[in-house]
Amino acid sequence: QVQLVESGGGLVQAGGSLRLSCAASGRTFSSYYMGWFRQSPGKEREFVADISWGGGSTYYADSVKGRFTISRDNAKNTMYLQMNSLKPEDTAVYYCAGRKGSEYDYWGQGTQVTVSS
Repeated sequence: QVQLVESGGGLVQAGGSLRLSCAASGRTFSSYYMGWFRQSPGKEREFVADISWGGGSTYYADSVKGRFTISRDNAKNTMYLQMNSLKPEDTAVYYCAGRKGSEYDYWGQGTQVTVSS
């Protein structure tokens, strides 16, 4: 089992940058496939990006491709989401999640990102 805690959210102007972190408890972080999701008011939660166990494989939603970068440091039990060229439509609560199988079983509490125009 793993516990996840996000940090790094905040208020930023359009065009700015933020880096989110997801800190995991336990000693098995490297055995989890990890992902970032987000949810805006009135919308369903949507996939943002994911990263393989060793970090060698990443995948992005089209809406963030080229602007966001997902990474992980297994020695620090931490995953990151570098967000550049932020847009107002990126405003959402961002969640990190982990899975061992096909479904994400573990979720953080979320961190708010607000992009002003």
